[in-house]
Amino acid sequence: MQLAGRPVEEDVSAGSWITEALLPADPPTVGSLLPPVFAAYARVLHPAIRYEGNDDVEVPWHAVAALNGRAAHRLMQWPAVTGAWDYVAADDQPELWNDAPAEGHLPAPVAARLAVVLAAHTTTPEGCWFGLAVAALPDGTAPTLAAGGGTHFLVHGPLDVAAANLVPEPAEQGASLWWPADRAWCVVTDLDLMSTYVGGSAAAVADVLAAAGIEAYPAAPDDPVRPDSDPVNPPPD
Repeated sequence: MQLAGRPVEEDVSAGSWITEALLPADPPTVGSLLPPVFAAYARVLHPAIRYEGNDDVEVPWHAVAALNGRAAHRLMQWPAVTGAWDYVAADDQPELWNDAPAEGHLPAPVAARLAVVLAAHTTTPEGCWFGLAVAALPDGTAPTLAAGGGTHFLVHGPLDVAAANLVPEPAEQGASLWWPADRAWCVVTDLDLMSTYVGGSAAAVADVLAAAGIEAYPAAPDDPVRPDSDPVNPPPD
């Protein structure tokens, strides 16, 4: 079995430090997805998409919040920002966006930008681990790692694998869990969420928060992650 041309690892013990450190998943929090062992955390929001001819233009959540008279804040959730659960999948707001943010999948362009930022904060950019959630490839057969909100097949490779498609086309699914061999940081994208979470040093997270092309907010291990957990905006219809 291979993912993006790389053999799936038979030994998944490299990720045991993640499994052992995670907080209980009830209630689901950042700490139940990422080990609460890092100095700082960030939440990366998956952009909505607007069609302009043949181009897909990324639309940040703060612009969507402004359109709907909602508050943009670090714990905002898409249903509350748009005002309706219908905007999670079916409907759009064509004056600003046409496709809702990807659930469970950090878009490849954003993953590539995030990898560039994080490359400066590891001594092992050529030796990283990448997990694909088993639910994204249910027919796969290989040893799995229980971490990051699910079970994962693992592959090993350079950091640019973070932006690779790990499932057969035309489906699209990037790594849902990735970290370098020196454990300097860790990234997780839960299959049910429109956000990706990053844990690392204060300097690494500061660079993520400041990076162009990445809409990110500070996060903490006890932050709620459920789509209905926005504490500021009115509940969606």
